[in-house]
Amino acid sequence: MRYQSTRGGVSGISFKDAVLMGLADDGGLLLPETIPSLSPGDIQALSCLAYPELAFQIISLYAGDLPSADLKTLIERSYRSFTHPEITPVVHEDGVYILELFHGPTLAFKDVALQFLGNLFEYLLAERGQKMNILGATSGDTGSAAIAGVRGKQNINIFILHPHGKVSPIQELQMTTVTDPNVFNLAVEGTFDDAQAIVKEIFGDVAFKNQYALGAVNSINWARVLAQVVYYFYAFGRVQRLTDCREVSFSVPTGNFGDIFAGYIARRMGLPIRQLILATNENNILARMVRDGDYSLGQVATTLSPSMDIQIASNFERYLFYLLGEDGAAVTQAMADFRAQGRLSFSTEQQTRIQADFAALAVDDAQTLATLRAFQEQTGYVLDPHTAVGVRAAQELSGGECPVICLATAHPAKFGDAVRQAIGQDPQRPTSLEGIEDKPKRCQVIPAAVEAVREFVVQHAG
Repeated sequence: MRYQSTRGGVSGISFKDAVLMGLADDGGLLLPETIPSLSPGDIQALSCLAYPELAFQIISLYAGDLPSADLKTLIERSYRSFTHPEITPVVHEDGVYILELFHGPTLAFKDVALQFLGNLFEYLLAERGQKMNILGATSGDTGSAAIAGVRGKQNINIFILHPHGKVSPIQELQMTTVTDPNVFNLAVEGTFDDAQAIVKEIFGDVAFKNQYALGAVNSINWARVLAQVVYYFYAFGRVQRLTDCREVSFSVPTGNFGDIFAGYIARRMGLPIRQLILATNENNILARMVRDGDYSLGQVATTLSPSMDIQIASNFERYLFYLLGEDGAAVTQAMADFRAQGRLSFSTEQQTRIQADFAALAVDDAQTLATLRAFQEQTGYVLDPHTAVGVRAAQELSGGECPVICLATAHPAKFGDAVRQAIGQDPQRPTSLEGIEDKPKRCQVIPAAVEAVREFVVQHAG
């Protein structure tokens, strides 16, 4: 399997090189040159596998230059830290199947990919005798999961930018209480979009990227998306066992388009997905794009589901590549137009295709609280606010012809204020969060400026 950039300037590179490159050197995002196609028989066989073996089978399709024994070891090591034997179990509540993705070390879906990516980085760097300085931006969960994946690892430093005062208290503590010498937390005086733009601009300076051996853990790294493809297959298999269904739908709370893009890849591989429901909060650029063809920037709103407080969805470029006929030049022009004008427009034919690929709904804070409250009253099950957004979208948009699986992206204890506001009590706190407020903290508040971040990296990079 070889990899190419969405912008056409990079092609023919290996999986290992794609992982270490992160953002393509031409500024685009990396994708496989072909997507494997699985038969119904293949999918039935995969649906019976335990999670680590399923992950091996899916990832090996895209990672042919990794020895099989080494890949198996990396996967097994990555999921030992999960507290549930199924890794990503499925539960059935009030007509919705909940895919619980929060049983990793930081209680969020990002752990599923970032435990694997951290081990993969360490393996590749040792193999090549290299070092890496990871630079990433987070709206809350990516940062803590990435830090947990690489803290204390050899040959790696990690620099994580988060929007100052705009993540939940627990999300902030999960990052800033990690004081390993190779971990640097930067609180940017701006929004997540500001932080993400800084990271992408620094990566766009190829000379600087190479000089300081920068690596990416954001979902701009293809390995992140690939690891997330696995749990779509896993959830389908578990629900099919319970219902004998032929197809399923997924409802995905998403702000950066990475998690739902993983579902899009799973469907292109042959997984029988009827609907991919894109659920957003009041930062509704993606919902507007699907519903009205309106992909235009707005102001970032602060909501009860802060991990989706995003306007510029970086992974949308990957989908745009397919929407524009895999034409790198057309993607390059479209992204230049978006930077210049803050909007993209689509033809009638393109809009028809978008609506065939996705359904979408934007859910505001009042609806989020109402859904969280009603779900708890009816079932006793406590949702986190992001998952509540997905459940609301599933309730309103799924046709009922097949089971709908909602991705539970975080443990409710990470968003105790929102849960308390909805149901009048605190969610049960997992053992991993006990006493976290009392731990030593280390964080640098920094201006939302490229040069400020660049200089910090220069001063602290190994």
